[in-house]
Amino acid sequence: MGKIQAWASTLSLKNFRGDLFGGLTAGIVALPLALAFGEQTELGAIAGLYGAIALGIIAALFGGTFTQISGPTAPMTVVSAVVITEALQYTGSLEAGIPFIFATFFLAGIMESLMGVFKLGKYIRFIPYSVVSGFMSGIGLIIIITQLFPFLGVHAPSGGPLGTFRALHEIPEAFNFWSVLIAIATIVIIYGFPRVTRKVPSALVALIVLTLVTYFFFKPDVILQLDSEGPIPVGLPKIQLGLFAVFADWEHWLHIFEYALTLAFLGGIDSLLTSVVADNMTKTRHDSDQELIGQGLGNMGAALIGGLPGAGATMRTVINIRTGGKTRISGLVAGVFLVVVLLGLGPVVGHVPNAVLAGILITVGIGIIDYKGMRHLSKIPKADAIVMIIVLLLTVFVDLLVAVAAGMVMAAILFMKNISDVIENKAYSSPLQDFAREQTWTDEKNFLEKYGQHVYIKHLDGPLFFGFATRFKQMVEALPSVRYVVIRMDRVPYVDQSGLYALEEAVQGLLDRNIRVSFTGLHGQPKDMLEGINLVPGLVSTKKCFPDFNSCANWILDELNNAPADEKGLMGIFGKCEHRASLILMLYI
Repeated sequence: MGKIQAWASTLSLKNFRGDLFGGLTAGIVALPLALAFGEQTELGAIAGLYGAIALGIIAALFGGTFTQISGPTAPMTVVSAVVITEALQYTGSLEAGIPFIFATFFLAGIMESLMGVFKLGKYIRFIPYSVVSGFMSGIGLIIIITQLFPFLGVHAPSGGPLGTFRALHEIPEAFNFWSVLIAIATIVIIYGFPRVTRKVPSALVALIVLTLVTYFFFKPDVILQLDSEGPIPVGLPKIQLGLFAVFADWEHWLHIFEYALTLAFLGGIDSLLTSVVADNMTKTRHDSDQELIGQGLGNMGAALIGGLPGAGATMRTVINIRTGGKTRISGLVAGVFLVVVLLGLGPVVGHVPNAVLAGILITVGIGIIDYKGMRHLSKIPKADAIVMIIVLLLTVFVDLLVAVAAGMVMAAILFMKNISDVIENKAYSSPLQDFAREQTWTDEKNFLEKYGQHVYIKHLDGPLFFGFATRFKQMVEALPSVRYVVIRMDRVPYVDQSGLYALEEAVQGLLDRNIRVSFTGLHGQPKDMLEGINLVPGLVSTKKCFPDFNSCANWILDELNNAPADEKGLMGIFGKCEHRASLILMLYI
């Protein structure tokens, strides 16, 4: 009973106006994307809309991130397209393959919910940045490549990116000047309209304007439209009860298990990464396990009504938050809006040109590519760069599950090798210490007794790597309100890409709070890495990087002595209000 009451309290109407505007805006943005993702598969645009409705409503009700907007996403759609292709090859026709397709989606939802039930959400943080980066960039490239033929005005060839490459010789015959012009216009509007105003989603503007243009100025046989192979359905979807028959045969289980597992893990990763973004914007903390349960239930619901599976959608969630969404009600509003569209605008949706959706998807693919990671390929550790590139290539040309599995294995092996090398070189001779243990280093004692109310010292002891990157950022976010933060790098022998970006985000967050940041003992590989991505001297100048703590302490003393009188007074008041025990927090890694 207590849990039900706690859940009901999250449906508060105190922010109804903000939730209404946030949900409506997110729903408007979701509409063209849902149609585009659906059209990318053999199930058609309507499957994307069904999935957005089921996920949007169910995940909003039962998920662990109050502001999350869920629906079909690019990575999930790419895997779904592979599932559909495999089902067609296995059964011989789309009609016979439908039960297998939705059984796979339904099983993926069950697996994702079980991940939450067994509290596996916390382990998502152990996926290295290099694997996530290579995978997401590979997904972006897949979307761009597979939209090449729709961009030209014809249906995409089967076989994904490889199928597109094999059919490149058909481009001269496939070229449709008007379709290309419409697709280019779509991309121009999406990137250009925000310069005019950001109050209206640019993708929606492109969808409406260019659909009207093609409707009034072109015949359907000139520019391929969504209803060219049959009208878009109107009304409530049919329940896909046939999927349960698939579970009666063990051989069918074996056939769909691998892809269901891929969808479950991908959906979990995609959703929880979006949850982290939402946390950073709302200054809240999501429930990872509950989010997995909600997303799993949403994907089960999507499968039952013939929709595509999905996950938490970053762009739609950000838009929801920025336009006022704060509670679950915003996600419900977005889902209900799409139900209204489904019940009344099916015939209108059928006139949307394929070229417009191709343009929208190409911009989505461009946005997914991790340019930050690519730009730093020559600056980050070679092991991380190799993993990122291999995962990207495997994602595009082999298989998504193989890509992630191979990336995790390579990252683990390379990390163990790096730590082994450090130990052999005696750069790090003590075992990993307990995370929560606290103690003051010898050279800090006298300084902290006098000036501890103004200074927070963060100790790093051991390698800063992907396994502790998330925890490190959380610890920095919980810092008390001080004037100075000293990050001691004396005992850090190695920093990988995840740790590097975690440190960068933490420093940027401190600077945004007008807290002065300095490093001590920065040396060797960590020093090269920080300089490689311009964290030093970009965010922290070389004047604030000291060889030892005493040098840093002298600099802080000069700063405090030269502070304006009113600032000193404020610091004095602050110092009396702080608990001395909370001023030193040791982080051993």
